[in-house]
Amino acid sequence: MSRWSDLQRNTRRLLVGAGVASVATPVSLAVVLTGVDFMRKARTPDEHYVPPAEPLPAAVDGNELTTYTYGEYLFEAMIEAIDSATDFVYLVTYIWKDDEIGQRFKDAVIRAAERGVTVCVVFDGFANLVVSREFKRFPPSVHLLKFPTVRSGLVVNVRRTGRDHRKVLVVDGEVGFVGGYNIGSLYADKWRDTHMRVCGVAVWELQNTFVDFWNRHRKRKHPELPDSGAPVWNSRIMAARNEPSRLVFPVRGLYLEAIDRAVHRIWITQGYFIPDREIKAGLLAAAKRGVDIRVLMPEASNHVVADWVARSHYSTLLRGGVRIFLYQDVMVHAKTATVDGTWTTVGTANIDRLSMIGNYEVNLEIHDQGQAARMEEIFARDLDNARELTLEEWESRGLASRAAEWILEPLHPLL
Repeated sequence: MSRWSDLQRNTRRLLVGAGVASVATPVSLAVVLTGVDFMRKARTPDEHYVPPAEPLPAAVDGNELTTYTYGEYLFEAMIEAIDSATDFVYLVTYIWKDDEIGQRFKDAVIRAAERGVTVCVVFDGFANLVVSREFKRFPPSVHLLKFPTVRSGLVVNVRRTGRDHRKVLVVDGEVGFVGGYNIGSLYADKWRDTHMRVCGVAVWELQNTFVDFWNRHRKRKHPELPDSGAPVWNSRIMAARNEPSRLVFPVRGLYLEAIDRAVHRIWITQGYFIPDREIKAGLLAAAKRGVDIRVLMPEASNHVVADWVARSHYSTLLRGGVRIFLYQDVMVHAKTATVDGTWTTVGTANIDRLSMIGNYEVNLEIHDQGQAARMEEIFARDLDNARELTLEEWESRGLASRAAEWILEPLHPLL
C-alpha cells in the first residue's frame, strides 16, 4: 500500500511540475518579449500618422450609416452629438485616456448633464488603471458606472469573467456610434480603426445594448433606464452582444455563419487575429471551395505577445489558401469583415478567444450591398498601406522564430 501511495504521490508531483513548467515557460517568454518591446518603443518614438480619410455614407433600410476610419473626424462627430443632446447620453468605452481628447469628452458629458440631460457613463476599471484618479472623478450629475477591475467569484463563476470591451455612444435614441475606437489623442491620428455612426430606428440596437448592461450591473445609486421593445423586426441592421453574465456569445456565431455561406470573397480586418479551431476550419473550407479570403492585420500590434501567438496559425492558413496582409507603420485596430459584397460586420470584437467567448462586446451585423461596397472600398484602400505575407517568405523564417511560436502557442486559450 505504501509503495502504491508513494507512486501516486510522485506521479502527482511530476504532473504538477510538468504543468507548472508548461505554463511558466511561455509566460516567462511572454514577459521577456513584452519588456523588450516596451524598451524598443520607448527608444523609438512613433512618428507615423494615419492619412485622413473622409467618412463614407450609406443608406440601409431607412437608416443613414456613416463609416469612419480617421479618429479625428469621428471624435468631432461624437462630441457634436453629445453637445446636441436634449434627453439622454449613454456612453461606454473600454479605454478613456486622460489627455486632450479624453478631457474634451469629459467636458462634453459634464456640459450635457449640467443642462439637464440624463448622462450615463461606463468605462472598464482594469483598462484604465493607469489613468489618474482625479480624471476618473465626475460630478454627481453624471451617473458613472466603473466596471470593476476585480469581481467577487471571478475564479469559480464563469459569469463573473470578462472585461467591458465595448465602445458605444447613443444620444437621444436618434444617433448611435459603435466600433473599435477608444477615447484618447493617440487614436485621433496614429491608429487606423473603424467606427460606424447610425441614424434612424436601428439606433435602438445600440441603445438596447447599453440599457440592458446598465440595468443588469448598476448599483443602488444608479437610475434604472427605460427598457423598450424593438421598433422594427427583421431589420437588415442588428446588434450581436456578447454577455458573459448571461453566457451568451453570438458574435462568434455571426462569423461562423457568414464564413459558411461565402461563395466569392471574405475580407477581414482585425487588430488581433487568433482564430479558434472552428473559425480557422471554416476559413480553410471556404478557401478550398475557391473563396477569395484575405485577412488584414498589423505588422506589429500594440500587444507583442498576441502577435507571436497569432503567428502560430500562419503556416496552416497560408498553406490552405488564406492570404495574409500586414498593415505597415501604424496600428490597425479595426474589427470588421465583409462577405460576398452583401454581408458586413463592424464592432468591438476581435477574432480571438477574449472577444469571442470572454469579454462584453457588441458588433453590428448589416445585410446591404451598398454598405458592403463601402467596406470593400475601405479594405482596398488599406491594402495600399499593407504588404502581403507569402508562404515562401513565411517558411524561410529562422529557427529562433519557430521556437518562440512553439513555446507561446499554449497561450492561445488566454488571448
